[in-house]
Amino acid sequence: MDNTILVVDDDKDILDIIEIYLKNDNFNVITAEDGLIAMDKLKENNIDLIILDIMMPNLDGIHACLEIRKKEKIPIIMLSAKDDSSSKILGLNVGADDYVTKPFNPLELVARVKSQIRRYSGFNVERSKNKEEIVINDMVINTASREVFIGEKLIELTPIEFSILEVLARNRGRVLSTESIYESVWKEPFYNAKNTVAVHIRNIREKVEINPKAV
Repeated sequence: MDNTILVVDDDKDILDIIEIYLKNDNFNVITAEDGLIAMDKLKENNIDLIILDIMMPNLDGIHACLEIRKKEKIPIIMLSAKDDSSSKILGLNVGADDYVTKPFNPLELVARVKSQIRRYSGFNVERSKNKEEIVINDMVINTASREVFIGEKLIELTPIEFSILEVLARNRGRVLSTESIYESVWKEPFYNAKNTVAVHIRNIREKVEINPKAV
């Protein structure tokens, strides 16, 4: 693989472990010890995915994610020692695509990295092939540019949010299970991800003011 991963954590041991496992799978790895350094690395390099710890000095992962999302739509996986639902919801709300709690299995983290990159690569292929627009009242979903407009207003969605919205729009009028939404978007078997899907759908509702049917 030629993908480059930016790993951001103030714990050198964790940085070293993640770097070893990613390099074993032929990823290029760039590391940073805090959010400020990460922002500089992001400007200097072509990054395909970011693994971002939450608790860091100078600029923490939450604020770093907010800054990154102002300019970039690359996948972000949050790392945190906090396993409570509120921390996970906060991470997803600020723009993370996935959330992994410490301690974690490095092989699982690598699998999540591959899943995110696989999906995002699929997004880019679809952009060049699919020129379809989905129109729902005054909302226009452009699947070629992966942009959403309500009237003349561009709605800023993360890659995950766009994919979920597209699935819901293509199946409007049908009741979709959380499992079916997850497997359609993540392209992997559903496993204990109900809260993740629910948070993303809530974010979409707040941004586009629709009421997708999902259980």
